[in-house]
Amino acid sequence: MPEGLAAAMRSVLPSVAERTVAAIVVEVPAYTEVFTGGTGRKLETAVRLALGGFLELTSGAGGVVASTPMVPSLDGAYELGVGEARSGRSMDALQAAYRVGARIAWRELSTIATSGDLSPDGMARFAGLLFAYIDQLSAISVAGHADGLATTGRARQQYLDRLAYGLLTGSGPDELVVAADRAGWEPPRSLTAVIIPEARARGVLARLDPRTLQTFEGAPDLPDGRTAVLLVPDAEGPFRASLVAGLAGLGAVLGPARPWTGVRASYLRAQQAARLDLRPTAETTLDTEQCLADLVLRSDPDALDDLRAQVLAPLDGLRAPQRAKLEETLRSWLLHHGRREEIAAELFVHPQTVRYRMGQLRELYGSRLDDPRTVLELTVALGSG
Repeated sequence: MPEGLAAAMRSVLPSVAERTVAAIVVEVPAYTEVFTGGTGRKLETAVRLALGGFLELTSGAGGVVASTPMVPSLDGAYELGVGEARSGRSMDALQAAYRVGARIAWRELSTIATSGDLSPDGMARFAGLLFAYIDQLSAISVAGHADGLATTGRARQQYLDRLAYGLLTGSGPDELVVAADRAGWEPPRSLTAVIIPEARARGVLARLDPRTLQTFEGAPDLPDGRTAVLLVPDAEGPFRASLVAGLAGLGAVLGPARPWTGVRASYLRAQQAARLDLRPTAETTLDTEQCLADLVLRSDPDALDDLRAQVLAPLDGLRAPQRAKLEETLRSWLLHHGRREEIAAELFVHPQTVRYRMGQLRELYGSRLDDPRTVLELTVALGSG
């Protein structure tokens, strides 16, 4: 291209850049808010530099390589793609912006080329080079976007992993709020800890709230293998039944729903249930809300053994068969609140037999059977049998 014609085109680049950004704001809704104020001016500068590089190539000796942008333009296009990925936008909007830019640039520059008596062949070549040049910039932006997604995805996952670790280890609420913001994670009302066999965790995630956090760090092993911990948002109240149903047959252990910053309590309960192995089979999903009494009674086996030995001490001098019958009768008496007919029906004995045995127990325990504290201790001790 003659240098004089290239100079004339360079002189209009500021206005071409301004019109390009204005058209993008109107025609590409995703950028309506983005390309205003300072950001819009930065884009105008980028457009001006990119087209300036193109004109430098077409007016020089490069000829056939004029469609290949120079390094500064390539770097700018690459960073533009990376920025789009970091902003959470797809390439659709940016490619639409490139198409708008190509149209505006061709319209403005071809007008000058026509007035400069560029030959028809020259015009055709100029058009081909311009659109090829912009295609190259678009392609390098796509590459930047892909790399940005990969990098951003890894970085965000690291932040999510740190958030999950902080939740399970009991970080303070203020620290957790900062961690959630850094990870771009919207806090729910509550979280429910789910311990699940590691091999089944990924298949379950697709059916859960997208905000569900997953971690393998610190997860206790179930008797049947390694586990993962899922922190499921807003699974309280009526939604808990859906979660339990969705995990049926997967061998999971569910803690209670807790405010999201206090989910460690949910995790510790699920962990305790997992370690006590309260599931009837490895495939059974255990809802800890349905086994609270078992958790309480089995949380300290040594203390329970000591309690049993203490409150049943009055029976120590009896022969084993007699002791077993009296223990059985005492348990039934506690369960049925002393109703003789119901006790007899449960034990398949005559009501008079119940009366006789309770007489023996009252001789052994005395007035303690009327003491609420003793009744509570006997209930706990015998309720675990």
